[in-house]
Amino acid sequence: MALSKNIKYDIRRKYYRVLQISFIISLSLLILAFKFFPDNKITVLDLPPSIGIIDVCSFSGPVVHELPPPPKPPIPIEAPTDDILDDVEIAATDLIIDAVVPPPPPPPNDVEVEPIPEFVAIAEEMPKPIGGIASIQSKIVYPQFAIRAGIKGRVYVKSFIDEKGNVFKVELQKGIGGGCDEVAMNAVKNALFSPGKQRGKPVKVQMTVPILFEIR
Repeated sequence: MALSKNIKYDIRRKYYRVLQISFIISLSLLILAFKFFPDNKITVLDLPPSIGIIDVCSFSGPVVHELPPPPKPPIPIEAPTDDILDDVEIAATDLIIDAVVPPPPPPPNDVEVEPIPEFVAIAEEMPKPIGGIASIQSKIVYPQFAIRAGIKGRVYVKSFIDEKGNVFKVELQKGIGGGCDEVAMNAVKNALFSPGKQRGKPVKVQMTVPILFEIR
């Protein structure tokens, strides 16, 4: 069975009546205030003429104040001393146009400059190794390091051969490393050649000798 609500204890029973009475009292007080206090004095502030209206829109950016330049460093002043400086004599610097300058001494005669022999690159008859290129290849000792490293190929040695067929000097033109370059240059240096000839006369010739290194 539902319980019925007791009207005696209903809180919202007199809510609208109290709200109407409150509005009536508020309006009465407002009417009395306008009736007994009709004059409202407005106080005008007298501002000094120096104060004006600042237009905020006229500022384009923040005001940056420049810093003053740093002060200049003081000039050092040398302290007085009791030391007496020696007088320095300055020689005359006048230019004598008519002065006779002796020539430099000649070089000593005991120094002999060895003439550099001229080697031609192309001759009518080029030098040939005695016994052929096989005679130079037979003197090649394959370096053990190059064998273990698997280094192989051709070493090109530029040799300078005089009129008698002797090797004047050798230069490495292209190497493969692993000690093969030195072995090839030494073999060409100790080889004998038939001299090169130009118009039937022996001449100095430079030529390139290829040395093959091949693992078998």
